[in-house]
Amino acid sequence: MTAVPQSSAEASEAPAWSRRPANLAAAVTAELVERIVRGVHPSGSPLPPEPVLCETFSVSRTVVREAVKVLQEKGLVQVRQGAGTMVTPPAMWNMLDELVLGATIAEDESLAILDHLVATRRVLESDMANVAARLANAEVIDQLRALVERMDELVDDPASYQEEDRAFHDTVMQASENRIGRAVVRSLERQVINSARYMGRTGRAFCVASNHGHRRIYERIAAHDPKGAAEAMFTHITEAWVVRRSGPGEPTRLRR
Repeated sequence: MTAVPQSSAEASEAPAWSRRPANLAAAVTAELVERIVRGVHPSGSPLPPEPVLCETFSVSRTVVREAVKVLQEKGLVQVRQGAGTMVTPPAMWNMLDELVLGATIAEDESLAILDHLVATRRVLESDMANVAARLANAEVIDQLRALVERMDELVDDPASYQEEDRAFHDTVMQASENRIGRAVVRSLERQVINSARYMGRTGRAFCVASNHGHRRIYERIAAHDPKGAAEAMFTHITEAWVVRRSGPGEPTRLRR
């Protein structure tokens, strides 16, 4: 293959593979996702031609074509006859995709994308709490009570508390029997659960306040109060994010 000279800008953007990745197409895809989200390749501009990408990443045309195909599936590029591979506007990106969402969160200093993620989760979980209050049987109610009591014991252990916290929310979602809503929430959570920007402050005071919210949700579900359960879930998710989102001594508001 004939080498294509790189410009200094292209060379500076080339990844330094400290260890050549086992899956080259996946590695090239991840790098291109980050570059597109960062604006290295802006919306409306063509992706560098195939020979340039081959030289930039030191990979074959087959690898580049596979990576571009995956970018198309994620909604980040479109192949246009006569115009090449064009980068699409953010409105076309698949924000439920792990790479796209992760890169967008990393690039968004305003935390707006996390605000939107929490708002989406809040709408879905509030609705599922409403349904759970109508459908929950004695076994589910006992599970929720046990989880709340367990979290009361774990307020000094935030890591363990968070595991029970997720179990509580998942129990409510399962009780609603809304498999699609649960799948969306679990997908979003899975992609950000290890992000410090999402988890924010999670010390003892946060755990104590958070579990007051859980107890209120449990009580409304146990009372078979759909409206009260939905309101309790809405308030809990909102207040928990406001605390996690804010810096020390800097309370903030969740974007609507």
